[in-house]
Amino acid sequence: MNPLALIGRTLLDFLAAVGQVAWFALCSTRHCFLPPFYLRQVARQFVDIGYYSLPVVGLTALFTGMVLALQSHTGFARFDAESAIPTVVVLSITRELGPVMAGLMVAGRIGAAIAAELGTMRVTEQIDALTTLSTNPYKYLIVPRLVAGVFVLPFLVLVADIIGVFGGFLVCVYDLKFNAANYIAQSWQYLEHRDVASGLWKAAVFGYIITLMGCYQGFTSKGGAQGVGAATTNAVVTASILILVTNYLMTGLFFAGK
Repeated sequence: MNPLALIGRTLLDFLAAVGQVAWFALCSTRHCFLPPFYLRQVARQFVDIGYYSLPVVGLTALFTGMVLALQSHTGFARFDAESAIPTVVVLSITRELGPVMAGLMVAGRIGAAIAAELGTMRVTEQIDALTTLSTNPYKYLIVPRLVAGVFVLPFLVLVADIIGVFGGFLVCVYDLKFNAANYIAQSWQYLEHRDVASGLWKAAVFGYIITLMGCYQGFTSKGGAQGVGAATTNAVVTASILILVTNYLMTGLFFAGK
């Protein structure tokens, strides 16, 4: 096979996939602002995406904060800079680790579940049945998940920030023998509203990415059980990669030159 032809075919396939995702995102987002609205479905997704994700997000944030405090102490002790640990913990959690870790955990749990559910509906022709019954599948299946993802992820990240900072506090106070009052005062002294707000904005974008990729992969799946499995894997992988890429871009947007 001609290597140039292979490269060109791969590039064209990639561009076609990007165009399909962009068109799907445009159609789905447009339907978010057009009636009718299935509020019961939205409420159900709030519970599935938000409430049931709290345990895994909370545990991840707790141990992330604890490990971050330990590793920071190991490094800063070489330079007699242990007093900077509270600042490093609170800024790292609120700016980066809170939204990224919560996004990745939710992508693994919710992105896979959405892709599997919609993929099963697609291969069993349930989505076609909705269309036959004059129910727009975008509005009934896609919009509630997108809306819930955008609004629920910031709340999950806020909880993750609190638990992660608390995990660092536990390690520093009870293991590394920091003064509790000084630790809290130092954390508040250098924490700004912009640090927390940037993480919450990231969370909203991550929620959109997770639900969009889960819906897209499930909605366009084909090939029976094997296709559903591939859609589930692709949803998690693509959402995770896009979260990391988007995190870099948004970090540069919020904190470039500051």
